[in-house]
Amino acid sequence: MAASASGTDIDTFRQAALDCPLPHAVELIGEKWAFLIVRGAFNDLKHFEEFQAGLGIARNILSDRLGKLVAGGILERATDTSDRRKVIYSLTPMGKGLMPVLVAMRQWGQKWCHGEPEICLADARDGLPIRDICVQAADGRTLSHGELVWRPRHDNAGSD
Repeated sequence: MAASASGTDIDTFRQAALDCPLPHAVELIGEKWAFLIVRGAFNDLKHFEEFQAGLGIARNILSDRLGKLVAGGILERATDTSDRRKVIYSLTPMGKGLMPVLVAMRQWGQKWCHGEPEICLADARDGLPIRDICVQAADGRTLSHGELVWRPRHDNAGSD
């Protein structure tokens, strides 16, 4: 964002970095299998066996990641009423809040890493592909990196 991290601003940058929520989010979901499990949950995978077969993940790794996602509040566990030996994993409201993150990561990967896949994410109502995720100003303008600045949340420079 436009504010510099050099010179006398380095102490301010360091404090802001320590207070930043990004490291906490990365700790919880910033690992390949965690993202793929969450993507699977968004695509209606519910049972351990479905996640394992759909992702090709080792059982011990899947068990560990599911446990961390449940402990972190991203997924919840419930007994499957149709087969009490099975557990259903589903997204919590916190987990559902990751949708824009997953869509942005997918779109970034399409542009910079993988190319356009045969399947696109579309609006269920009209079937049209969704727009690219972008950073928007309060008035809806799309903002570029150079148009962003850090400021105190309760600064009088704008309204929240």
